[in-house]
Amino acid sequence: MSKDMIPSNKERRIRPDGLGKVTGNMKYLTDLSFPNMLYGKVLRSTEPHAEILSISIEEAEKIEGVRAVVTYKDIPGLNGFGLIFPDQPVFCKDRVRYVGDAIVAIAADTEEKAEQALQVIKVEYRKLPVIDSPEFALRHDAPLLHEQGNILHHATYQKGDVERGFQDCCVIVEETYELPRQMHAYMETEGGVIVPETNGNLTVYVGTQHGFKDRFQLSRILNIPEENIRVVSSPMGGSFGGKDELNIQPYGALLALKTKCPIKIHQSRSESVKSGLKRHPMKITMKTGVNEKGEIVSHKVKIIADTGAYATLGPAVLDFAIEHAPGPYIIPNIDIEGYSVFTNNGVAGEFRGFGGNQITFALEGQIDRLAEKLKMDATQFRLKNLRKTNDLGPLGQKIVPTNGAFDVLNNISKIHLLKNQGENDSSQDWKVYGKGIAITMHGGGLGVDRLDPAGGRLFFTRNGKIESAFGFEECGQGLLGVIETLLIDEFNCSVQDINIIIGDTDLVPISGSSTASRATSMVWHSLKRMEASFKNQILELAQKVTRIPINNLNMGPNGIWLKVNGREEKLIISYKELARKAPQEQEILVQTSFDFPTSPDAKVGGSHFLYSFAAVLAQVEVDLITGKVKVTDLDHAVAAGPVVNVVGYKGQIEGGGIMALGYSLMENSLMENGVYISDNFDTYLIPIICDIPSNVNVVPIENLEEGDSFGPRGVGEIGTVAVAPAIARAIYDATGCWINKLPISPEYLLQLIKSRR
Repeated sequence: MSKDMIPSNKERRIRPDGLGKVTGNMKYLTDLSFPNMLYGKVLRSTEPHAEILSISIEEAEKIEGVRAVVTYKDIPGLNGFGLIFPDQPVFCKDRVRYVGDAIVAIAADTEEKAEQALQVIKVEYRKLPVIDSPEFALRHDAPLLHEQGNILHHATYQKGDVERGFQDCCVIVEETYELPRQMHAYMETEGGVIVPETNGNLTVYVGTQHGFKDRFQLSRILNIPEENIRVVSSPMGGSFGGKDELNIQPYGALLALKTKCPIKIHQSRSESVKSGLKRHPMKITMKTGVNEKGEIVSHKVKIIADTGAYATLGPAVLDFAIEHAPGPYIIPNIDIEGYSVFTNNGVAGEFRGFGGNQITFALEGQIDRLAEKLKMDATQFRLKNLRKTNDLGPLGQKIVPTNGAFDVLNNISKIHLLKNQGENDSSQDWKVYGKGIAITMHGGGLGVDRLDPAGGRLFFTRNGKIESAFGFEECGQGLLGVIETLLIDEFNCSVQDINIIIGDTDLVPISGSSTASRATSMVWHSLKRMEASFKNQILELAQKVTRIPINNLNMGPNGIWLKVNGREEKLIISYKELARKAPQEQEILVQTSFDFPTSPDAKVGGSHFLYSFAAVLAQVEVDLITGKVKVTDLDHAVAAGPVVNVVGYKGQIEGGGIMALGYSLMENSLMENGVYISDNFDTYLIPIICDIPSNVNVVPIENLEEGDSFGPRGVGEIGTVAVAPAIARAIYDATGCWINKLPISPEYLLQLIKSRR
């Protein structure tokens, strides 16, 4: 990779939205208010599965201050939404399938009036059997939740002859791993304001990760043209995938059109828990065999995913898990089968890691168990089986040549050797210590055979700003800082010279979703495609205005600089002055549109071309009396191409690691008979400052193979993926107990310790 392709502007800088966020001055979309604004509330089902016999709204309509009550009868278009299949009703008509199903929405002068109106609505149900597990759903006598049955998606991948391969194995490990339902736990729950405009259009101020997709879905529901809907989607107080699907938007929009007033809906935490998406619970059975040389020969995998009541992105999550089931290892014989199953549990959908977390926990658990049975060092066992630079991808597809797996594992192994493992203190002999390593690979983008558009726009404004516009959203991941850094690096300008526009469908080009670890990569690609044309037009204008030959001019901080002997020596004209003197008819605007890079020969839909790699070293302290696990050290080595913004890069990996620590040790959004046991943070625990390891380190590995012109990969997800198996291996190192399910609660660990004794 040539040096001019590697961003050099890496100094520590305050992120553009940082000051507003830490001071509290920034207005999130749920903070907005408008004249004549009403407050919306949504009545959701109290039953996980039932037939609706009647809906009585008359008493609610009589309450003073109630301005509108809407049901399925008030939907002018499609009564359904969903990113892949529109199978989730906006309002249920005759049947509910989970406790988050919406039945009625109300607009009132105050939240209190809206809540009062909810209390007097009468819904008569006839309870139906609750399908509370995928196992129940798959029974031949189970009730059908949808016309096509209880299986949302069935996917497979085979290579070689697995059963024959097992005959050549000297060691075989078969284990079932159970992964829990997890809340996104964003600080800002779903909400915003939907405003009907005087011209009949609609402006939707609601946090989402894909404004254009929201616009498309809303146009079908409301039966109005897409161009009549404007979606303003940034900033938002966190998402992690949970706000990529529609949430409150249809209800606010229907109420706004009916009342002709702005409608504000902001869900309480309890409402968010019941109606919001969760990480897919999975049960994964793996059978893996190695020969006497320590080579993995056969790998058989079965995945059962609980997708809840509706599809959302369940099929894509399962496909991703299947793709990553072989991980970064070369295995000649593979048989993978997966089912995404409808139940009456809460809807599971997109979540940081996108199925990679679940499958990696199982795969790395297998690797550690096999190494132990072989009496072989686990790191050496991994190195022996890793894919080489030019090997094919996990589904046999051509991928960009990369040595990322070796790079991260070798790097984390060196850190492992330098770490001093805690030793039992004679005064605290009830505490034991352990270390564990795990690795992962993670595909970026939506994958082959899936619409994955990208693009951007550069414009030189009349007030002398270099304006960039991208159809992405800032959901807390630091994208504004990435765009700012890239602009300054590409055009050698200052912060004051630029203006960044994102998150507004009326002002930006289509760039695809702010998901799948793709935004940073696509901004980089966009700027690379636009840079030369934009720079040439700026310098041609400067030549026309200053009458200095273009070869003697260059873009620099605050304006155009005179170039002497190849170096910028003197500011000739500011950008503001250049814009003022430019001919009125002259416009400098450059746009680009393209698709995310995909494998040229992939045969399986959704398979990826660009991968990031990560290795994690976890060090733990285990209290044998209480069963409590304390993670004292968490080290990451990440190979994701050149780093654009150092602070943002490390923040993503560190933050993702702590989120994964919660997934590993404490988070489980339990349900009983289709009802959430915890609907608030007083009983659903997430990591706090006291749980963060005292040592968290991130080592970026930036080198790419020669000829790799694809630049930086995203790191928004990969920091979460390999943490759980590293912690599980560290616990085994400390206690001798193998972990096969998450979270590793004190009760669960004490039970294992007792059984082992």
